[in-house]
Amino acid sequence: MAVCKQAGVVAHPCYKHPDGTVFNALLWHLRGTGVHPHLLQRLDKNTSGVMLVSKTMQAHAAVVRAMQRGGVRKEYLAMVHGKPVPATGEIILRLRRDPADSRRVAASETDGKESRTGYRMLASSAEVGVSLLLCELFTGRMHQLRVHLAARGWPLVGDPVYGIGEEGGAMTRQALHAWRVSFTHPTDKRPLVITAPVPPDMAALLERLGFPEGLVQTSAYRTVAATSRTRSTSSGLT
Repeated sequence: MAVCKQAGVVAHPCYKHPDGTVFNALLWHLRGTGVHPHLLQRLDKNTSGVMLVSKTMQAHAAVVRAMQRGGVRKEYLAMVHGKPVPATGEIILRLRRDPADSRRVAASETDGKESRTGYRMLASSAEVGVSLLLCELFTGRMHQLRVHLAARGWPLVGDPVYGIGEEGGAMTRQALHAWRVSFTHPTDKRPLVITAPVPPDMAALLERLGFPEGLVQTSAYRTVAATSRTRSTSSGLT
């Protein structure tokens, strides 16, 4: 199954957030069914969008294997400061915990885990210096998109950790949205494309910047790897 996480909600319980998480909500929703959900991906607290959840261990194992071989495509919408040059490309930088602050991640050419992010600029506003990117994760490291984009000089709008300290800015959280996940259903082998609508805060910012209505659908859909025969659905993973 898939859920659309709102910004501000923690994905999984931890010592600071023992309840009120996506996982707690899943347990309540599935109570009495005998189903034991497992999160197949996690999003930062202030990142919104699609999260995949397995309902059986068999489905979980199958999707994890697909992720390991690159069979699950994860695409994000990101609003960044600056205008990326080139407009389409890849960021390949190693990531490691910041030795000065273990809550942060640092980019490095030589130290840490190999990490790769693809991006494509969909639109840019020269007047305010903000661009909309479609990004794809080829690896899934902690804070990967946020750190990779900041390392290239294009920090996320509103990012309180890796951004430019925009107090009272246009966004009260990082402008990052897990927009689309594409993969093959682990049981019936149907190709699936699951999309989460652009959240209201990012949609409002796009409108204020004067980006055309429907920009995400018309521009980003041209990059999807699946053919027009692929159905868009939110079928459960059983």
